[in-house]
Amino acid sequence: MRARDLAVEYPTVTPDSSALDAARLVAEHRLAGLIVVDPGRRPVAVVPGSQLLRSIIPPHVRDDPALARVYDERHADMLCAKLGEKSVADLLVEGQKALPVVDADATVMEIASVMAADRSPVVAVSGEADRTDAPMIGVITVAHLLDRLLPGPPPG
Repeated sequence: MRARDLAVEYPTVTPDSSALDAARLVAEHRLAGLIVVDPGRRPVAVVPGSQLLRSIIPPHVRDDPALARVYDERHADMLCAKLGEKSVADLLVEGQKALPVVDADATVMEIASVMAADRSPVVAVSGEADRTDAPMIGVITVAHLLDRLLPGPPPG
């Protein structure tokens, strides 16, 4: 089985996308994060859901989580509105590790080794063999890969 056979569609955003729209995609699709792509659909980065949350929590609350208790639901909802003023580019952390990419001909073991080496729960699959700079055709998540690798349940 090759990467092209395992790749699945996954929601993406661009650096210019609204951070609020990105957060809605995460919530709607129950994702751990989003893949950021350039206009050529080449993967640029991953924005973890935790980074979305971090961007709405005031710095003083991040420094002292006990202060979170003073925020009621109404005020918490107002914090999320601040995402509408930001783009996905604003959420990217300087020095953020790039999304690992495998080519379309990568084997299951190659995919697993890239995920393990990069400690990444997702890899992008390049649309062309031996070209990791080609447009992305999909992604492979660790859950999807494990589903293919794990043996079936024991009999009876």
